[in-house]
Amino acid sequence: MRYAKRGPLRFTSHRDFARAFERALRRAGVPIAFSQGFTPHPKISYASAAPTGVASEAEYLEIGLREPVDPEQLCAALDAALSPGLDILEAVIVAGGSLADRIEASHWRIELPEVDPAAAQRAVAAFAAAEEVQVERMTKQGRRTFDARSAVMRIDVMSPSETPSGAAAVPCAILELVVRQVTPSVRPDDVLSGLRAVADLEPPVSPRVTRLAQGTLTALGEIVDPLDADRDGAAIV
Repeated sequence: MRYAKRGPLRFTSHRDFARAFERALRRAGVPIAFSQGFTPHPKISYASAAPTGVASEAEYLEIGLREPVDPEQLCAALDAALSPGLDILEAVIVAGGSLADRIEASHWRIELPEVDPAAAQRAVAAFAAAEEVQVERMTKQGRRTFDARSAVMRIDVMSPSETPSGAAAVPCAILELVVRQVTPSVRPDDVLSGLRAVADLEPPVSPRVTRLAQGTLTALGEIVDPLDADRDGAAIV
């Protein structure tokens, strides 16, 4: 399944979404399969959840079922059982292969209100020219230092003509980047830390981050949707 986190619901943590999704499964009467053993749990697997506070149009999960269901009816029932802003967009019946094997990279958009696009362009050029850009982030294992540059396959500053319609007249730089899945993961805030390190780019207000796509990478660096292989039986809401 592909789902979205939009508006204020982008602040929903992954754990909170997982709880909400399990409640939605019960409300919708989905014949979810359970694991075996002393503490059975529903067969749900999530792939590379977006950080809390980040919007997304391309979150993915897979579920195991006890019996076949119609993907279109499943989408509609689950979407109705979730809060607006947590939206089930698409479901496919998988012929084989795991979801995790189908995701190698993410496509992100970072909006930087009150940042001059020319300043953003200079920072991006410095970041792209660097062989490595060391950043620090607190992880579950403590504070870690890692290279934020090597995972970034592409980073661009959108020109004014490419900005979304209705954009405000105040300066706003918009970055688009494709980032490979690595360990530790490189997130949009790590790239912003890298831009700060190489070019002292410091957004005066909080950035707005949206994940636009996830999937495998082609030789040209394009992202292939992980549901493409099974989309003949897809349902899109």
